[in-house]
Amino acid sequence: MIDTTDILIKIRKIVRSIDIESKKIQKEYGVSIPQVLCLNFLHGSPGYQSTQAEIRRFLNLNSSTVSGIINRLEKNGYLARLPKSGDKRVVLIALTSSGDKLLDRIPSLLHEQLSEKLKSLDEEKLLRVKESLDTLVALLNIEKIEASPLITSETDLEGADEGLM
Repeated sequence: MIDTTDILIKIRKIVRSIDIESKKIQKEYGVSIPQVLCLNFLHGSPGYQSTQAEIRRFLNLNSSTVSGIINRLEKNGYLARLPKSGDKRVVLIALTSSGDKLLDRIPSLLHEQLSEKLKSLDEEKLLRVKESLDTLVALLNIEKIEASPLITSETDLEGADEGLM
């Protein structure tokens, strides 16, 4: 019989490492991981700009949470709101040079490191990892919880009002 304690310890290690990284990024750079993800999204967008709706879809977070992320980044000068030329009703969110410089200073996140390592797994092993995680999500009954595309701690989700059901 397998002792489930080992599984729980490994999950706690993952959660703890994410929390430690989150606190380190916040302390050293003054931004949360979701804010970093927002800046990274803009960095990879055409013209370093996007709409708030596109950012919301990418982050997979609710509108008020994304508004908070954008407001804090704008307040710190890392992005700017610009009216779209030709349609003043549309506001574009643009990465500033300060935001770009901040991205250059922030080290590779656990999320990015894991993504690269997962790509190196063969198809069969990757499928086993996915199926195991699907099982855990189902056991915890958390299929409907919003998920940022970046691994973050719950405290990173700045005003997120979606909790466990």
